[in-house]
Amino acid sequence: MWRLIMSLASMPFDRRLKRIVRNHRRMSHGVVHSVNSNGLIVARPRLYNPKFPLRGLLLAVVAMFAFKGFLYASLGAETFDLRVAELAAGSSVEKAGAWIMQADVGTTTVAGFWKQLGV
Repeated sequence: MWRLIMSLASMPFDRRLKRIVRNHRRMSHGVVHSVNSNGLIVARPRLYNPKFPLRGLLLAVVAMFAFKGFLYASLGAETFDLRVAELAAGSSVEKAGAWIMQADVGTTTVAGFWKQLGV
């Protein structure tokens, strides 16, 4: 009985502790000091806006792998490798494209998923 009462009493403490830790974590990105209406100096966390859109970059990489896998599944391994070899024989930009488009483990794995879908 006593343990039940103590565990219920510690719930508000745990919530306050989580709020303090979350606020501290947010303040690690920087703080803004301001003066309150009653003269108290308050530190608030600075809004964190990343300089580079990492989510967009990750989405582009995932879309590229999905596209490569789709091409690999729809063209077949031999045709895909033949077209990549044609790219590799071209200019420096085409060689870079051939290096990016070469079949790797990720491409074959995604192509397997596309083949299961019926492509």
